Amino acid sequence: MAENLVIRIGDSADNPAHWIAVDSTGARRSPPITGPLPEAQADVGDRNVIVLVPSTEVLTTTADIPIKGGAKIQAALPYALEEYLADDVEDLHFAAGKRRTNGLIPVSVVNRARLTEWLSRLDDAGIEATAVVADSYGLARIPGTISLLVAEDQIVINDGADTELVMQGVSPADALAAIGAFDDHIAEGEESNNPALGMPRHVLVYCEPADEEKYQHDWISMRPELDSLDVKILADGVLPRLAVTVASGAGVNLLQGNFGHQADYSGILQPWKLSAMLLLAFCVVGIGAKAANYFMLTNQIEELQQQFQAEYEQIVPGAPIPRDPLAAVQSLVDRLGAGQAPQVFLSALENLSLAAQQNANAKIDAVSFRAGVVDVRLTAPDVATLDSIQHTIARSGQFEATIQSTDQEGEHVNSRIQIKTAGL
Repeated sequence: MAENLVIRIGDSADNPAHWIAVDSTGARRSPPITGPLPEAQADVGDRNVIVLVPSTEVLTTTADIPIKGGAKIQAALPYALEEYLADDVEDLHFAAGKRRTNGLIPVSVVNRARLTEWLSRLDDAGIEATAVVADSYGLARIPGTISLLVAEDQIVINDGADTELVMQGVSPADALAAIGAFDDHIAEGEESNNPALGMPRHVLVYCEPADEEKYQHDWISMRPELDSLDVKILADGVLPRLAVTVASGAGVNLLQGNFGHQADYSGILQPWKLSAMLLLAFCVVGIGAKAANYFMLTNQIEELQQQFQAEYEQIVPGAPIPRDPLAAVQSLVDRLGAGQAPQVFLSALENLSLAAQQNANAKIDAVSFRAGVVDVRLTAPDVATLDSIQHTIARSGQFEATIQSTDQEGEHVNSRIQIKTAGL
């Protein structure tokens, strides 16, 4: 199961960092640790690194953008949110999350210089982040429930739907009042355009022991105004609570667009390294086999040319060796006219030549002709090749080919095949 190291960094490099290792289910793999950011590098190992940054410096909101495609949505965000932003959009970085079931897209907006500073601090510490997320996303959204995280003079609050706020210097009661949690609900059968009147009245609060004691009077005063109020004590601090949520994939990763990770093609190709090496070896072996086969065929051509020259000298003693064997054979046919013996011999040679082409691994050692019968001595790698030559010669129906003898010699078979006109 994949593990994550969740690191929460402060507003400045002087503030200590907090980190904890958790798996994708939120189960702890290490205790929460506090210390200088560079010390967290020793706990990274093979874990994914999720960095939580102060949500007071990241605007988290939603946008209704009907277009599809991550790049198109990111390009449209500055125009969709421009009227709600005080800073110049050129100075801001926009990141979009997965579209929610209601069609809205969660969005995080941060100053480019601030994000660059955070990444520089991580780089100086030797840490490469897999994701950078506003820490407010660590407070899980529970439908039908208002969730509050009280810590460090801040209150992170969401209504389980699309309202998400970070407030400083206010009490939990003030935070709930700000989102309309104490407003009267809509009476049954009535209609209202005020979305606050549909606010859930079940409240779940996470806080450290000191804050639980600090706001005891708030808990007492709020309970009569709500359907339920449950206070969960974070004995080990807020980081384990935040880590559980972001490790499950919640939140908008700021590492998008120009700040996104560049594709690591070496990592992508690494699993195929062995297959690529085997393919290369196969190609080398294949090319080598083709080259050896070409060399063998070249030798066979030379041997056939020598055999033709020897036979030609017997037929036409003293004549120069022709450059075009086919033209020379045709000339002999024209000169001999319809003589039966030359026709039988030449036709037999033609069939033998076709068989030799189709069985290039066989070698013709000698050819002789007497009384209308052609005797061929040849060497083949196996009996199956001899059988193939025999059937190829007889395929036309003009000749019969008979294997007269076979003799195994090492890895080769020496044989003699007799060719004669069919029916004789």
